[in-house]
Amino acid sequence: MSSREYVIIRFESHGKKFEILVNPDKALEFREGKNIPLDEVVHGDFIYRDARKGLKASPEEIREVFGTDDNKRVIEEILRKGEMQLTTEQRRRLLEAKRRMIINYIARSAVDPQTQKPIPPARIEAAMEQAKVSIDLYKRVEEQAMDVVRALSKIMPIKIARAIIKVRLPKEHASRVIGIITRLGDVKKKNFFQDGSAEVELEIPAGMQSEIILKILSITKGDAVVNVVEVK
Repeated sequence: MSSREYVIIRFESHGKKFEILVNPDKALEFREGKNIPLDEVVHGDFIYRDARKGLKASPEEIREVFGTDDNKRVIEEILRKGEMQLTTEQRRRLLEAKRRMIINYIARSAVDPQTQKPIPPARIEAAMEQAKVSIDLYKRVEEQAMDVVRALSKIMPIKIARAIIKVRLPKEHASRVIGIITRLGDVKKKNFFQDGSAEVELEIPAGMQSEIILKILSITKGDAVVNVVEVK
């Protein structure tokens, strides 16, 4: 879909209808909480009664329903709460994109509780098909992923988990990479030793253990010592 191909988001309240024109891909990313400039999502800053006819909502109507004259706030509310008017093909494509986002989120966040190991995306996808999981276009990925995991847990061992890893950095690398390492997860502990080495404990999505450990070893040219302390 071209970035110039806009669709209508419609919001109805107090017996009145309000519409804005949006890029559907950007609108979904906005709803997922991504920090996207509003002018990349919305075509102009117009609020319509009927976008197809070019009929704009009056300031009085907007103020009555939304309680504000701030167009930006009103547009953001319509973006979050309104319904996109999509063609069948647009809906199919966006649902597929949402499904991939959910699969990737689960693959990063979940483990097999019997082995504490990450679950490959292909296995998650196959289980979703087996469980006949349906995707909601407008429900946030994180929230929907929890529902999907509950459905999958009936046919396979799976749980959303966090892992604690301990990283020991030799003095040759500690001062150079400590800032990079601490951005890879939530820092639980950080210690510096007299010999110049350092140790960091990070909490990370359990499904990303292998990816993050490989990244740390790459950054330190294989000299770091990384251990998984806990998966919870």
